[in-house]
Amino acid sequence: MSRNRIDAPGIARSTRPTRPVRELLVDEEYRAEALQDAVNRLRDADEDMSASVPFNRTQKIIGFTIVGVVAILLVFFPVGTFATLISVATIGYVVTIADRVVIFRRGLVNGAIRVSDEQARSIPDSELPFYTVFVPAYGEPEVVGDLVAAMETIEYPREKLQVLLLLEEDDEPTIEAARDVEKTGIVTVVLTPPAQPRTKPKACNYGMHFATGDIVTIFDAEDKPEPLQLRRAVYVLNSTDDESVVCVQGKLSFHNVRENLLTEWFTADYGIWFGFLLPGMMVSRAPIPLGGTSNHFKRDVLDKIGAWDPFNVTEDADLGVRIADHGYRTVVLDSVTMEEANVDAINWVRQRSRWYKGYMQTWLVHMRHPVKLWEILGPVAFARFTLLIAGTPVIACLNMVFWLILALWIGGQPPIVAELFPGPIYYLALASMILGNGAAIYMNLIAIREDDRSELLVSALLIPLYWLMMSVAAIKGMWQILVNPSYWEKTYHGLSTSHGDSAGDGDTADTRTEAGEAT
Repeated sequence: MSRNRIDAPGIARSTRPTRPVRELLVDEEYRAEALQDAVNRLRDADEDMSASVPFNRTQKIIGFTIVGVVAILLVFFPVGTFATLISVATIGYVVTIADRVVIFRRGLVNGAIRVSDEQARSIPDSELPFYTVFVPAYGEPEVVGDLVAAMETIEYPREKLQVLLLLEEDDEPTIEAARDVEKTGIVTVVLTPPAQPRTKPKACNYGMHFATGDIVTIFDAEDKPEPLQLRRAVYVLNSTDDESVVCVQGKLSFHNVRENLLTEWFTADYGIWFGFLLPGMMVSRAPIPLGGTSNHFKRDVLDKIGAWDPFNVTEDADLGVRIADHGYRTVVLDSVTMEEANVDAINWVRQRSRWYKGYMQTWLVHMRHPVKLWEILGPVAFARFTLLIAGTPVIACLNMVFWLILALWIGGQPPIVAELFPGPIYYLALASMILGNGAAIYMNLIAIREDDRSELLVSALLIPLYWLMMSVAAIKGMWQILVNPSYWEKTYHGLSTSHGDSAGDGDTADTRTEAGEAT
């Protein structure tokens, strides 16, 4: 049964424009109202559902209480307290990796929903819904030129396709680059007035006031979506008998896979996530944290649940959970959008630390009413939500701690280390280290095999170095959630020198589920 925690009148109203978009773009009063709504709509309706406040009063009390109790115990019982914390962390490791393997196996068996070219083209143009594509960009003049080429490849009636390039009003370099793009007639530039927070979700919320489509999707400016992706998404939404399905998430991969070791790791990471874990969560009916692009929404439901949270730095993951929180579902579509993998380690850490911080923001927001969340999700999906959304950044942080303990033990086997792993916890931790790491590497190898990516074998065996980078990013993200929670760390695109390596198209061989079966 669906539940809508956000029932204030302001949240359910439609943001669909009632006048021509060109007219609204120069209407200063309309633009000012749209900006205020983009920033405050979700927060004004229910502050508890917004990340504008990183910790509410109850969470602060619980957090300070836990920290205080642990600090006192450390003073009087330092070894016992550390041993207890390590025991809890070890059990958490084991449960998390076991659940991750279960989800991976389900995704391996079922896969994303497959829609053939014939099925995608079977819907007459006259019956296709109006579609709005958001392309938010900031400080990216070098990739704007690729936008038109990408949009021209989309197989969808031009009279029913609206492409809105969402730019900040003070981003002169990108605006200058976009002027030539707009002349093509495919793209309409929407300038967002400067206002805090300077985030992608705020720009998307603002864009909703100029969007005319019945379905809304997002692509980044450098994205190269599979040409039939929009038609495939429409087919899934039209053919499913499950009325709760309101969002379709496409797969993401990279065109510069072989550029360096980091891009190979990143490709394998995405392959597991979009190819197996998200489909596994779909089959499990657990909340699906969306990717940043290629998610296709029913417009009326997006309006109903408050669209994006402008204060959450992983607005996509938050929206995916909020969709489930309101009793709706997301499904995963086998249609690939090609992106540019991060080629620079520092740029990658900036991006990944933002993701980790946003995951923790999302968990904190949705756990403000844990009993209600339990009621809507059920015990298994509720546990999975915590293990995935909170567990991912927390475990990435703890990895560094356990690696340091391991190094200390190898360096001299001090007795204090043995005291920290009492009785069965020692053997559980040993099993976690060997079997857990082995399972993680094994999942990488299986994903590479299923995706026919044998060239990534060496990088898969070196994946522990990638985990080290993840840990650094997670520690940075967890620190930022305390000191600068809504700061959006910019990820720079256009750094790649490779454009020819492809991960395949939307009819890839690893898809196993026809539309309708998994929905």
